[in-house]
Amino acid sequence: MFTSKYLSRLLLLFVLSLLLFQGSPVSEALAQTPPRSPSDTVREFYKALREKRFKEAFALSIYRPALEGLKPKEYDDLRPDFEKVAVAVSEGIPVQLEISGEQISGDSADVFVRMLDSEGKPKVESVGLIKANGAWIVGDRENQELVKKAGKKFFFNARIEAHHTDVQEMLTRMSLALLLYSQQHEGKFANLPTLISLGLLPKDLEATDSTGYRFNINLADGGKRWTATAEPAQYGRTGRLSFFMDALGVRSADTGGKPLSPPKK
Repeated sequence: MFTSKYLSRLLLLFVLSLLLFQGSPVSEALAQTPPRSPSDTVREFYKALREKRFKEAFALSIYRPALEGLKPKEYDDLRPDFEKVAVAVSEGIPVQLEISGEQISGDSADVFVRMLDSEGKPKVESVGLIKANGAWIVGDRENQELVKKAGKKFFFNARIEAHHTDVQEMLTRMSLALLLYSQQHEGKFANLPTLISLGLLPKDLEATDSTGYRFNINLADGGKRWTATAEPAQYGRTGRLSFFMDALGVRSADTGGKPLSPPKK
């Protein structure tokens, strides 16, 4: 079985051969190769994602401009996010991709793919494509413009927005965990390590790898009062907003990555 690295080398040699033999009968024959159909594009896109060939996968989509400008370190920084996409694809799409049909209208197309829902039951979803520079790519015009405008910042911005939403949800979950603990301990609250050890909060909160944020619970008055905070692990990369929560609710602001101070009474 060929490795992805070996396939990449073969692809490089293939491209070089085209450059060396431009104008030859060989290149003319290759140039006459039929373009990839929408269904073929979808098959290759999901196959590349499943095999974690992310650069090849995104090259078949509107996200290509977001990947082309990334430096190696930036790509490595984003790779865990891409890995999560690959896992989602593996869980939701059968290895043998089943396509029930395609519909083409001008420079737009829809490919109907059999997927699995959260309960493992089959369903049919539509995958949209557009034609760009004579080739079909996965995505739509509106989001294509957004990706082009953001360039290599696109994936980082998308990650930050997702983290902000996740932090809001986690803080709500944290307040419920604090309330549950206090009901069982005479009105006293617990710190973050205690809530995690009791299974009331996930162990992910002990580090920043998956959340991109540092969470903390501060106790006062012998554990009868509490506040919670969350700051981005890498300001501008994993988040921009800092969060503060107490019994009155959640507040957030851009403080340059520093903790958000409690509101003045």
